[in-house]
Amino acid sequence: SSTSRAPRRRTGGGSGPPMFVDEARIQAYGGDGGNGCVSFRREKFVPRGGPDGGDGGDGGSVLLVADQGSTTLLAFRYRREFRGERGRHGSGANKTGRSGGDLTIEVPVGTVVIDDERDLLLADLDRQGAELVVARGGRGGRGNARFAGPTNRAPTRHDPGQPGEQRRLRLELKLLADVGLIGFPNAGKSTLISRLSAARPKIADYPFTTLIPNLGVVSRGGYRSFVMADIPGLIEGAHAGSGLGHRFLRHVERCRLLLHLVDPGAVERDAIEGIRTLDAELAKYREELAGKPQILVLTKADTLGDDRSVVKRLTAFAQRRGTTLLVISAVTGEGLDELVRETGDALDRLAPGPPPDEPADRGEAVEP
Repeated sequence: SSTSRAPRRRTGGGSGPPMFVDEARIQAYGGDGGNGCVSFRREKFVPRGGPDGGDGGDGGSVLLVADQGSTTLLAFRYRREFRGERGRHGSGANKTGRSGGDLTIEVPVGTVVIDDERDLLLADLDRQGAELVVARGGRGGRGNARFAGPTNRAPTRHDPGQPGEQRRLRLELKLLADVGLIGFPNAGKSTLISRLSAARPKIADYPFTTLIPNLGVVSRGGYRSFVMADIPGLIEGAHAGSGLGHRFLRHVERCRLLLHLVDPGAVERDAIEGIRTLDAELAKYREELAGKPQILVLTKADTLGDDRSVVKRLTAFAQRRGTTLLVISAVTGEGLDELVRETGDALDRLAPGPPPDEPADRGEAVEP
């Protein structure tokens, strides 16, 4: 009989309370293959019916699929083991066992899959529908009918099913955004993204109010928009674990453009030295981050009053760096239209990112 395939099971994805989790470790087990059968046809008036043991079914595989409906790896805090379905054993009358169903696990778009035991990158699921086979199911064993021949009319040999693959995986989520907001704590990142988009992050007058990255869609007008990410505040030594550490810097990696927000009221540090400090932190985490295009943004212009000396100094500094300085106030709205326009124009000059809805081919984790 023909081998049937059970329907896929789906798990993971956006269930659970609204909590942001961007790293998880899971164990994936491919389903074992079914054993082949030893059987002989015994039927009235059919002497020497011969072997008729069927093959075992193949085990189900474990797959990861990128889904835009999922935004966090929270589901993997509560379930860490995932198993493909076992293949059924073969039986007499040349009946092949049913193959086990594949287990499909939904993960957010932008999830990086790493073999945790070998620290080997397996895939970057950065497009909607991208799939990766992380644990292949075992092959079903052959029944004794497969071994019949002219010299062996009554074989008793059969094959056991092969075990499925096992993998310990590390999942890391890197948010997909066009623009990333970086700066020291309380530089005005959360206030800015709340003014430009529908995002509603926590805003307060003490440091580290933003503990998770926030995404917002900013309209440029004319049915055009871009995605902005509010990255939790960085401080000197973040690459070594100071403050919130560097765990959120992975979300900057996918941004095409960085808006470096500078707080003019931070009297405990010089504004230019602060810019250089954060640039150094980006370079220490990953060298290519320091080379990303940046626009300097002086925030809280409503607090400057008549003293505009910091604007002159930062304008000259930006010119020496070959970049732009924008002066804004998220409270009064000063400079926000220019910020959106300049950011959109800068994105137009950069190479476009991957199409968000383009389906990707089904991939497989292979040995290097």
